[in-house]
Amino acid sequence: MKRTIKKQLKEDEFITDVNKFWEFARKWRKEIATAAVALGAVALVFFGFQLLKSQQTRRDSRELGRILEIRSSLAKNPQDTVKLEQAAAKGKYARVAALGLVTHWVEQGQLDKAQAALALIKDSPKDFMYYQGRDLAAQIAILRGEFDAAIAILKKVEEEKPKDYLLDAVQFHHAVALEKKGSVAEALAMYKKLQEEFAQSYYGYDASLRARKLEASK
Repeated sequence: MKRTIKKQLKEDEFITDVNKFWEFARKWRKEIATAAVALGAVALVFFGFQLLKSQQTRRDSRELGRILEIRSSLAKNPQDTVKLEQAAAKGKYARVAALGLVTHWVEQGQLDKAQAALALIKDSPKDFMYYQGRDLAAQIAILRGEFDAAIAILKKVEEEKPKDYLLDAVQFHHAVALEKKGSVAEALAMYKKLQEEFAQSYYGYDASLRARKLEASK
């Protein structure tokens, strides 16, 4: 059963997105650990928010770099999950560490542990990390087959219209939940809407592929 879940996860676009981020973070860890301005740029691209203020200390930068390094090397050093759990318990970057834990446990097929790690992400402030946590919660629900729960989470995010998160990602996962639930017509309509409104984005492109596949299967 566990092997089946892990195989499913590897094929899921969620894992692809996550792995791209952590590979980038690993590649540029030295710059992340030493340059606050460069770190801010990386965060804007991959997190969509400012993790660092212009006056951040070198100590803060080192701590974030350490968390990213631990997360990127967990596949080789699974025993370091303890370090990530400690970082997620407190500190300025606790939520970054918690998100790292969530994605790690999902990759391992440990959905219960991923759910527990999600609980470490506080509800305030409602910034990028908060909405990333909500998005991940919905994706975990999809993997569990709890499609109505996933849709409810994603609808709430859409209603709040966060400025610090990518709505095309939220809407795409909403469409995926609908498709897997069996609401093909609704899913197809949402994929087409994404294709039109976010034609230049990754999710807009993926939505167009899924829309064509659904239409061809009719």
